[in-house]
Amino acid sequence: MVHVTVAERSDRALPRVPALAVLSHHLVGYRRTWRAGVFSSFLLPVLTVLGFGVGVGAYVDQGVGGVPYLDWLVPGLIASTAFQVAVGESTWPVLSNFRWIRTYHAQVAAPLRTGDILAGHLAFVLFRVLTSTLAFLLVTALFGALRSPWALTVPLVSVLLGLAVAAPTFAYAAAVPGDSYLALLFRFAIIPMALFAGVFFPVESLPVGLRQFAYATPLWHGVDLCRAATLGVAPQWSVTGHLLYLAVWAGAGWWLARRVFQRQLVV
Repeated sequence: MVHVTVAERSDRALPRVPALAVLSHHLVGYRRTWRAGVFSSFLLPVLTVLGFGVGVGAYVDQGVGGVPYLDWLVPGLIASTAFQVAVGESTWPVLSNFRWIRTYHAQVAAPLRTGDILAGHLAFVLFRVLTSTLAFLLVTALFGALRSPWALTVPLVSVLLGLAVAAPTFAYAAAVPGDSYLALLFRFAIIPMALFAGVFFPVESLPVGLRQFAYATPLWHGVDLCRAATLGVAPQWSVTGHLLYLAVWAGAGWWLARRVFQRQLVV
């Protein structure tokens, strides 16, 4: 007769990669809300393309850089969508898991490390970024706004951009004591970044000070890469430079988030 202890049964129940258990937890919760998410994922790009690309674009006779305004705008909107989804999934959900519903505390009480909890939740955020980007890309393709087969690389760029934004936002949301600090983040960082990162108009038209701010944001690097891919042109920076810059944001954000999670969850 073979005797199996409770600990052995628990170990057998865990996946080989514990972070997958955390990802599975978030996917199970998303199963209840995905229908509304899919609807908004397709409705939002349609309304945005019609409103900005077709509506505003009708008044931009010469286009931007010899490119029709709709074609120029679309990659910026795709990158901005990835950016907004990453921020939205990394602010109140993270804060609530620490302060209100305390899901992270329950998870760390199981045989999960803080790195597993962080990686699993970040993986879910990147899943949301990827699906939203793919939906936006499909809608804009139907409008004929993609001019190059390199547009197929846009989802990969969006995932890297999402990680570069989500990881430091996780660290911030885990460290603040209340949701009023998230409102400050949106007011003084997220909204200015979305307005001045070259989504709706060229960064070169900004004053020098704001231009340098735009170049420092991860969103501008994602916008420039996506625009180069959909238009089939060279980006303003080198592709390697863009990717390395986003990777630095992602790596530094991961390190900060890991430290904050460890401090909050391990007594």
